[in-house]
Amino acid sequence: MSDEEYLEEEVVTHTGVGARLKAAREERGLDLTQVAAETRIPQRHLLTIENGALSDLPARTYAVGFSRTYARLVGLDEREIVDQARMELAEDEERTASPDKFEPGDPARVPGRGLAWFALFAGILLIGGIYAFYSSYFAPGLGPAPLEAPEDRTASAAQENDAAPRQAAAPAASGPVVFTSEMDGTWVKFYDANGERLYEAQMDAGDSFTVPSDAEGPQVWTGRPYALAITVGGRSVPKLSEEDEVIKDAPITAEALLARGQDGAAPAQPAAAAAGEG
Repeated sequence: MSDEEYLEEEVVTHTGVGARLKAAREERGLDLTQVAAETRIPQRHLLTIENGALSDLPARTYAVGFSRTYARLVGLDEREIVDQARMELAEDEERTASPDKFEPGDPARVPGRGLAWFALFAGILLIGGIYAFYSSYFAPGLGPAPLEAPEDRTASAAQENDAAPRQAAAPAASGPVVFTSEMDGTWVKFYDANGERLYEAQMDAGDSFTVPSDAEGPQVWTGRPYALAITVGGRSVPKLSEEDEVIKDAPITAEALLARGQDGAAPAQPAAAAAGEG
C-alpha cells in the first residue's frame, strides 16, 4: 500500500459517520432541507447524525437505518457506513456503561466494618423476633406446612400436567389491530386482498390507523416497518421488521400478527423494490 493510499484510509477510519455524510452532501450541493425531503428523515435527526451523536436518536435501529438511507442518497458505500455506525454506537454504549472512578469518602464519616456487621446482625434478629411474635400471638395457626405424602405429591403433579395442555390450548387473544407511527414522515399503505386501498398517508409520530374488522385479508406496504408500533386488542406485538427495508403484501390480521409473535414465524417478506412509494 502506497503512502497516499495509507493516509487516505487513515482519514476515512478516523472520520465519523456524521462528518462523512455531511461532506458528501456538501460535495453534491445539497442542503438539509433537500435531504429531508428525499429521504423523509426529519431534519432534526439529520442534524443529530451530522453532529456525530448517533446515540441521541430514538433507538439504535433508527441510527443505523437513517445512516444507510442518507449514505444511499449521497452516493457513499451503504455497507461501510452501516458498519461504521454500528461501531460508533457500540463505543458510545461502552463509554456509557463504564463505571465512574471510585472516590473514597472521608474515613471519619465511614462506619467501621465491625459496626456495619453488628448493625446487619441486629437487623436480622429484629426481623426474626417480629415474625416469631406475630406467628405466636396473632396467628398461632401459622407455621411450617405439613409434609405432603408421596401419593399427594403424585396427585398434585398429575393435576398440574393435566392443566398445562388446557392452558396451551386456550385461544389466543384478539381484538382491534392498530398501527401507530413512532416517527414523522412514515409512508404506509393499507389494502385488502383485492388490492382495494384502506388507508394511505405520510404518518407523523403519534398518528395511528385501526384496521377495519371487516376488511378481507388486510395487508400493508411500507418502507419503514421499524417505525410502526403494532397492538392487537391493546396488546403490543413485534414489529414487522426492525430493518430499514421495504415490506409489501404483509398480512396484518390479528391471527397473522399474533402467530408471528407466539410462534416465532419468519418476518414479512421484503419487497424487491419500493416502486410507487409516496
